[in-house]
Amino acid sequence: MTEDGLITVQSRFGVTETIDRLAEVVKRAELLVFARIDHQAGARDVGTALRPTELLIFGNPKGGTPLMQDQQLAGIDLPVKALAWEDEHGKVWLSYNDAHWIAERHDLRDASRDAVAAIAAGMEKVITAAAGMDQS
Repeated sequence: MTEDGLITVQSRFGVTETIDRLAEVVKRAELLVFARIDHQAGARDVGTALRPTELLIFGNPKGGTPLMQDQQLAGIDLPVKALAWEDEHGKVWLSYNDAHWIAERHDLRDASRDAVAAIAAGMEKVITAAAGMDQS
């Protein structure tokens, strides 16, 4: 588990393409896309600058509901989300919350262990594909 609860991988693509790819991978995995937020556009709308930054919120109630049944407050971290962002050097990264960190944060019981493991594995799979790191 990561110390700060975030997992970050470098993307081979720009921010918008990374999120486009993630949305497509998520849909192919039969997950729901709940929202897409363009933070750079929001900053521009209020007259400020921000490097490209986009958030995708997605998931499946079958995966998240058991966590909320265990500890309802886990819903603050669900559905899952991923942030594509460009750093000051022009590199693009894709970051998301570690499912095991979410479990620890909300003191989820052992009964939720399988759901947490499934979310962690699913996140790794879709993030890797979206970032272009699935070189199998």
